[in-house]
Amino acid sequence: MPNGTEGVWIGLSIILLIAIVIIIASGIRIVRPYQKGLVEVLGSFKGLLDPGFHLVIPMITRVTFMDLRLQTLDVARQEVITKDNSPTNVDAVIYIKVVDPYKAYYEVQNYRQATVFLAQTTLRSVIGEMELDEILYNREVINAKLRDILDTATDAWGVKVDAVEIREVDPVGPVKAAMEEQTSSERERRAAILRADGQKRAAILVAEGDKRSRILQAEGVRQAKILEAEGQRLATILEGQGEAQKLRILAMGAAPLDQKALTVLSIDAVRKLGDGQATKIIFPFELTRLIEGASDYIGVSRKTPEVTPTTYDDLERMLGKAEDILGEIPKPGEIREKLATIEEQIEKEAARSEEIAHIQSRKGPVKLPGMGEEEK
Repeated sequence: MPNGTEGVWIGLSIILLIAIVIIIASGIRIVRPYQKGLVEVLGSFKGLLDPGFHLVIPMITRVTFMDLRLQTLDVARQEVITKDNSPTNVDAVIYIKVVDPYKAYYEVQNYRQATVFLAQTTLRSVIGEMELDEILYNREVINAKLRDILDTATDAWGVKVDAVEIREVDPVGPVKAAMEEQTSSERERRAAILRADGQKRAAILVAEGDKRSRILQAEGVRQAKILEAEGQRLATILEGQGEAQKLRILAMGAAPLDQKALTVLSIDAVRKLGDGQATKIIFPFELTRLIEGASDYIGVSRKTPEVTPTTYDDLERMLGKAEDILGEIPKPGEIREKLATIEEQIEKEAARSEEIAHIQSRKGPVKLPGMGEEEK
């Protein structure tokens, strides 16, 4: 019998020990770093628990945890009427944070739901005071106004509204169709302006290229004419120098000319007259006298020279040196070299003019950056 009583007491002790452990464990509360704990003892608020380990009286104490992190609330899509009577669908997002756990728990039943409902009514009121164009282009102003109104209203709940963002503004029905038509017209207008500007630039470039080509071509023709005129001038000068030298020789050698030489000159003059294009030639009756008069004008002597020159030295002693009579005579090689240089320059200018004309004939349409295929 004593053994049975002892076993009962041992069992009861174990049960009591387990119960004590359970009761003590039920009084342990751990508050996380982003939380605050509200302590109620027998239904009466006793204080707040900071983050960490806490031991409360079990059974009669209740701890409620409040999240102090930033929370996101979605404001459902709703249809509102703007100031210019344009129906529009609007939705938004609210960012809130609990700054006073006591007010957030005891001053309002559900601070999240209350904040969303307040945001819906405030959004409808603010949008109703603005026209559709203002809503579309001044969202920042609407967001700031909503945040100020909601933050002031939720301050009594221990909630701070950090930001309000309107996500979408979607006009309804005919208003949306009219806006789309306006947008399409604006895009077509801008495209037409861009096309016109591109065509203007293309025309300017083509005209500028044609102008440049004509200038280069005219410059080439001018250079070619200058070189050709220079060549003709040099040829005329050389021809004149040759005639002058011929006359000098005739003048210096006219003294010893006899009647036979005069006859030869007369025959040569008649031959030159016959080289022309005329079909009839009329000779003066006193042709011989005219030739004699010319011989008198240039100082021709009618006397036959006493000594007939047979060698070059005799002719030089009789007439004098050719350099003294004619002056400095250019060498044939120098004359040919000068004429060859002029001909080469003329050929280069002609080739340049042909190249410019060839480039101008191959000009195609000008394409500007940003122009499509149908805008070329």
